[in-house]
Amino acid sequence: MSSSTPTHVSLAVIGGGPAGLMAAETARAAGVSVDMFDAKGSVGRKFLIAGKGGMNLTHGEPKPDFIQRYGARAHEVGEWLTDFDADDLRAWARDLGVETFVGSSGRVFPSDLKAAPLLRGWVRRLREDGVHFHVHHRWLGWTDDGALRFATPDGERCVRADAVVLAMGGGSWPELGSDGQWQAPLAARGVDVSPLVPSNCGFDIGWSEHLATRFAGTPLKPVVIHLRDKDGNEHSRQGECVITATGIEGSLIYAYSSMLRDAITTHGSTTIALDLSPDRPLERLRADLAKPRGSRSMSEHLRRHTGLSGVKAGLLHEVLNREQFHDTDTLARTIKHLPLRLSQPRPIDEAISSGGGVRLEALSPQLMLTTLPGVFCAGEMLDWEAPTGGYLLTACFASGQRAGLGAAAWIKQSPVSADN
Repeated sequence: MSSSTPTHVSLAVIGGGPAGLMAAETARAAGVSVDMFDAKGSVGRKFLIAGKGGMNLTHGEPKPDFIQRYGARAHEVGEWLTDFDADDLRAWARDLGVETFVGSSGRVFPSDLKAAPLLRGWVRRLREDGVHFHVHHRWLGWTDDGALRFATPDGERCVRADAVVLAMGGGSWPELGSDGQWQAPLAARGVDVSPLVPSNCGFDIGWSEHLATRFAGTPLKPVVIHLRDKDGNEHSRQGECVITATGIEGSLIYAYSSMLRDAITTHGSTTIALDLSPDRPLERLRADLAKPRGSRSMSEHLRRHTGLSGVKAGLLHEVLNREQFHDTDTLARTIKHLPLRLSQPRPIDEAISSGGGVRLEALSPQLMLTTLPGVFCAGEMLDWEAPTGGYLLTACFASGQRAGLGAAAWIKQSPVSADN
């Protein structure tokens, strides 16, 4: 129903992803009445999509290494993780009846590799604990006198709250609700918001039509990536990626996506190099390719003596002309250091996550906006980034817990709340 007279709630949590749900759970456990609002018809939709790949909850690596995955925001996110880390997340899942295991890559998964049972159990428990859910409520900002505005199927609704937790995600999954439309209302209230940018994303290269048509969607493994960040520091790592119709994506690229994106912003483009044969040193490749090939084609000679064919051979043809491809020294050096120029990241609505958002400097340690007392923020709408591998989810949970605790404490010490 539409409502011109605002209804009153104690804590309004806006956004039903992991950060918002954890804020609601934490505040409710602290004795605060909680109303959860979400723009979609159900909560946790992005959580369910993340589970389609096996529901990577967190990561099992040592905590110091874990924290460093957050790059420039490692210190701040590390503070959140002091209260809720990877072990706490696994214990939380266990309390919901879901056991977890550490995979060979160090990633942590539910034993059934599914997100839906975990989400169903979580929402059921929140309902049983008294959290009130309001779906199809899209947040529009505030009225002039500070009430929350929501667009609903029955018209606009206004809600007054003693405290608010905003957890509406970034800009990478607009169809699931993370569309970044919260930026304008916050900026209008003087909140320092960094523009949203793609993270954990692919990059455009501009393949020939032949390579794009033949190899789009083809995995490229194993390879070692070599790159320099915008400050000239060298980085390398072994892993795998995927050729796309326009360029390249995959876990190895995602691990450096923020670094690559920033280098492109600084220099207009950036170049990475791939070692297509990590297990063979350059001298062995030179010797292998120098063997007589007789009447065999160079491509067959390459396959027979180095094992490279298919997409890896296609990439060599992409960057070498015929003369260079037939020069064994040039071919060997290119196998070990295949240069690829990245021109731009893919659009944000194709990315797994986003960077930018509410700057952490605009928040108190409890994640309350310093310019809007009683309004807390959590999750991916904050200005931090992490690679895939469970790091994104873990920090969303941790920030949600911190914001929920902060909001509960704010309500309990508020004179207005005490009078209600």
